[in-house]
Amino acid sequence: MTDSAQIPPAPDSQVMIDIRDLRKTYDMGATQVHALNRVTVAIERNEYVAIMGPSGSGKSTLMNIIGCLDVPSEGEYRLNSQLVSEMDDDELARIRNQEIGFVFQTFHLLPRSDALRNVELPLIYAGMSSRERRARAEEALHAVGLGDRMDHRPNELSGGQRQRVAVARALSNDPSIILADEPTGALDTRTGQEIMELFSRLHEAGNTIILVTHEEDIAAFAHRIVRFRDGVIEKDEVGRGAAAAIQRQEQSG
Repeated sequence: MTDSAQIPPAPDSQVMIDIRDLRKTYDMGATQVHALNRVTVAIERNEYVAIMGPSGSGKSTLMNIIGCLDVPSEGEYRLNSQLVSEMDDDELARIRNQEIGFVFQTFHLLPRSDALRNVELPLIYAGMSSRERRARAEEALHAVGLGDRMDHRPNELSGGQRQRVAVARALSNDPSIILADEPTGALDTRTGQEIMELFSRLHEAGNTIILVTHEEDIAAFAHRIVRFRDGVIEKDEVGRGAAAAIQRQEQSG
């Protein structure tokens, strides 16, 4: 087993996420549960990382902390050199809106709004003008191949198209990170593969992607896999997606 505290941080100039000696403890009556136990890990700009582990391993807790949906009990979390672990609720909300694009398993789309309006939603909270919102949302929908579906509501779209709308929404505010939680869990195998190929293209375009999954075939798209067990990092390894990307570059060259 790899001791997470021994994993060296990436060079400071490239570090986007810098987590050091992080702990998350929950009080369960008279018992304390260590969901994360002194985790140290660094993720560089433009990395494509899969976080894996069985239920209760700590991967979802780490995702919630990275996404500013939860706070650590101890330790430091820095995002783009900002000390997130000591921010108050308002500051965390600002980070969520400006720095992180979320993609969830169940899409989280507004059923009565069309694709364009769904993608505009985080931009409304950001206080952007209606003209700029529309331009950003249209650009994001074109980026995921839905330029001809902007006026369709979720019930008029397939599962894969709904997830593409969710990805476009995540992209709309030009976030530092796309954080995807089991993004293919509600999709059939073929459609899931299409969504993962979309993530690969987004990564090649310069996006930083963190993918939380328990499925090996989905994690295989990532360039790095961080495996959790019992609240600690069990293994930090190169993913097969790195080799696939090199092969694509060689073929295109």
